[in-house]
Amino acid sequence: MTAAHVQAAPAARPARIGRTAAATLVLAAVLALAIALSLMMGANPLPWSAVWASLTGAGTPDSDFVVQGLRAPRTIAGLVAGAALGVAGALMQSFSRNPLADPGILGVNAGAAFAVALTVAVFGIRNSFLLVWPAFLGALVVAVAVAAVGSAGRGRADPIRLVLAGVAVGAVLSGVTSGMMLSDPDAFDTMRGWNAGSLLGRGLEVIVPVVPFVVVGLLVAFALGRPLNALALGDDLARAQGTRVGAARVASIASVTVLAGAATALVGPLSFVGLMVPHVVRWIVGPDQRRILPLSALAAPIVVLLADVLGRVIIAPAEVPAGIVTAFVGAPVLIALARRRRARAL
Repeated sequence: MTAAHVQAAPAARPARIGRTAAATLVLAAVLALAIALSLMMGANPLPWSAVWASLTGAGTPDSDFVVQGLRAPRTIAGLVAGAALGVAGALMQSFSRNPLADPGILGVNAGAAFAVALTVAVFGIRNSFLLVWPAFLGALVVAVAVAAVGSAGRGRADPIRLVLAGVAVGAVLSGVTSGMMLSDPDAFDTMRGWNAGSLLGRGLEVIVPVVPFVVVGLLVAFALGRPLNALALGDDLARAQGTRVGAARVASIASVTVLAGAATALVGPLSFVGLMVPHVVRWIVGPDQRRILPLSALAAPIVVLLADVLGRVIIAPAEVPAGIVTAFVGAPVLIALARRRRARAL
């Protein structure tokens, strides 16, 4: 390393810190705007004064019903699911070294949908609150199974085998789920909105049981920032720096499973959120996972909430589920990422 590099390194660190601080402030401001829009916009638009009056207990019965009964819970659901999916995507891309990885690649979405379909078919349950638990359990079971297949015979989870196992298991379960839904459309009517990725009807009774899982998953993910930076240098260098490579990979898979499973159980599969957001954050703050992970938790809810708002107004008074909006936005982004040489190499 030359003297010029030694002098440049200390100067580069304050610049990165300043860029991260600026990005945090901007994202926080945009998130506040997205929350406000989520509370204001819909088939019955409300001015901010009416929203604020309702939130502070001075609203009318009609505004209280709209804001507190409908929009506030779906806004909270968007915040929780968005943060979980953003961080899960960043983790997935980092530990798999695959820039096009998405939480759904572990079969989480397919596992949750299969478990819900099985519950509806066998027990006839159609209550959203009761369906959260089989969705979460199905996501966990499938993710653990995929991780076991990906690590079979090697003693650790191999990223390439994880991807292949996740895609294969997800395809099989998606086919079975589709067949079950087509066999009895009336019985699966409740599942349609959830399967499209909708925040509608997500009350606090559905949100509260999921929040502890998301909090634990986020805390584990944030603690993995430094080990993931070491893993990016290769297993040998990571071990030389004192990183427990196997433990870091297992913790990453566990965190992705919990976060993606909780988000999918809450609002259904939201495509491309975990794919898009980490790339945008990485372009802003660089490759340091200690910055990417928390900023992804801040940026992803913006995408989810704005997609939900757009879905409410684009064909009002009807609604387009947020999952369909993110798919329309995410597909061009996926094509652009696949064509970028820098995106193909994390």
